[in-house]
Amino acid sequence: GMEGLSVGSVLLTGCDGGLGLALLKGFLEQPSPPRHLFAACLDPQGKVGRVRARGDRRESALGWPSCPLADVTDPNSIKAAVGKVREAVGSAGLNLLVNNTSATRRSTLATETAENMSLVYATNTIGPLQTSQAFLPLLKEAAEAEGQREMSCSRAAIINISSILGSIEVAEAWEERQDICYRCSKAALNMLTKCLALEYGSRGILCVSVDPGHVTPPLEQGMGPVTVEESVRGVLQLLAQLSATSNGTFWDWRGQRLPW
Repeated sequence: GMEGLSVGSVLLTGCDGGLGLALLKGFLEQPSPPRHLFAACLDPQGKVGRVRARGDRRESALGWPSCPLADVTDPNSIKAAVGKVREAVGSAGLNLLVNNTSATRRSTLATETAENMSLVYATNTIGPLQTSQAFLPLLKEAAEAEGQREMSCSRAAIINISSILGSIEVAEAWEERQDICYRCSKAALNMLTKCLALEYGSRGILCVSVDPGHVTPPLEQGMGPVTVEESVRGVLQLLAQLSATSNGTFWDWRGQRLPW
């Protein structure tokens, strides 16, 4: 709705640029922005990263304190991030985890390699798994914080940023980009979403896959949003509308349900 997405605390991974950065800005620009917004970033080498915590709404994005957080495939770094978030949110827990970290290697069926498959799977599938596992206690605290309420992104949710390219049924844009490693990793991420929903749904945690429609390099004309801003606007509008009936499902930035 026009009132926007109202959520107490958000952790967003993959905030180095592109979609992650735009999502971060989108959250900040909501009518009532999150009280706590944590942005997990990697450095350009992907070896060292940081979590930026925003507690005071007057703080500029550039002035956020940072702390060591390595990439989402490093358990020690995730553990450090959990500590940082717990310190800030206390017993209120974490309301919303957005697993946005994503990698791709351009490939065709003929050129795909084991190395590509492993690297992309590690970031796109194992990363969201480990991040979700680590933040589960904080998500559970948020789900239980204010008694029995409807499932929503404002209460407790894990949003996995996926892709239509991971839909087995749609098999989108095969002629444009085969990218086997990316397609397989996103199909697996979608299964992870379903597993998370089956396991955590009963605890009040909503788990959903979302295709933001904004891919780099872009697909052919007309196959996605014109701009990353349009994508973010659509995604945030969708998040505000998700409920218990959406648990364990796949949606796109237009608010349309997608087939697995």
